[in-house]
Amino acid sequence: MEKFADEALIEVSAGSGGNGCVAFRREKYVPRGGPSGGDGGRGGNVIFEIRRNLRTLSHLRHQQHFRAENGRDGEGRERHGRNGADVIVPLPPGTVIHDAETGGLIRDFDGGEGSFVFLSGGNGGWGNVRFKSPVNQAPRKSLPGQRGETRKLRVELQVMADIGLVGLPNAGKSSLLERFTNARPKIAPYPFTTKIPNLGVLTFGDPRRGESRDIVIADIPGLIEGAADGAGLGIRFLKHIARTAALVFLIDLSDDSWSTAYHIVYNELESFSPELVQKKRLVAGTKLDLPGAAERLVELKKILAPEQVRGISVFSGEGIPGLASAMEALTRGAEDG
Repeated sequence: MEKFADEALIEVSAGSGGNGCVAFRREKYVPRGGPSGGDGGRGGNVIFEIRRNLRTLSHLRHQQHFRAENGRDGEGRERHGRNGADVIVPLPPGTVIHDAETGGLIRDFDGGEGSFVFLSGGNGGWGNVRFKSPVNQAPRKSLPGQRGETRKLRVELQVMADIGLVGLPNAGKSSLLERFTNARPKIAPYPFTTKIPNLGVLTFGDPRRGESRDIVIADIPGLIEGAADGAGLGIRFLKHIARTAALVFLIDLSDDSWSTAYHIVYNELESFSPELVQKKRLVAGTKLDLPGAAERLVELKKILAPEQVRGISVFSGEGIPGLASAMEALTRGAEDG
């Protein structure tokens, strides 16, 4: 099974500040040199940073602890301790961060970009030179560095895409994604081939002229009745449809469930979240090249009226250009709405 991680528990720690130094000038011909202890360096920060080349949270399964560097202690001759290095936690677009103990939302990277300083490192302690005064020319006081904070977090990924392909298992979602984009999902003629969400990019226009537009398409693992309650691959992947701008329902016209498949998928989406069925959508009847599929497409259009229903065959290419144009128009409609 392909490795896909959309949840992880991690612990992050900001660096502690370095301690201040107690020191005095010791130079020839200066028998009573004043204080010269420098301040401690500041501890490093914990920074979350979005990386567009990341698609999963699998890297957080291998590293659960992220610690920024502590600041160095101050030294004599008023030398400031070196600041601690920050620790950067890379995340894919669409990541949501919660407090693992309280469940409170900390950050939602729904914009798909940016960085966020979550924990600031501890301040460095003052050296004794800071405490020099007219009445105390030789202070022996310094301050320790501030301790860095540690937090436990639950990190969750919600795939970000313009179009979500949904349907029963083996409806042809992966084949369509491969036809449209440069994605290479696993494809085979049996249910539940897709066990993870796959992403691909469909480009319209001519990129060389700067007149192109990209649409990100997500192939969501097949749904069955009871998916919203955990049946089949269950609720785990339904959340990834939440951030799609629009949906394309794929119906296998060669399958015995062709007349009821749309309503099965629709009901599961509605049970999971009523907002999902409010998205812009269209229906694509697949495998139009097989015997009897054309007649079933005519009946499907009657059953689902007034839904927009199109017929396609990934094998022969029939209906593919028209579906691509309809999907592009669908995303524009979702953006306008």
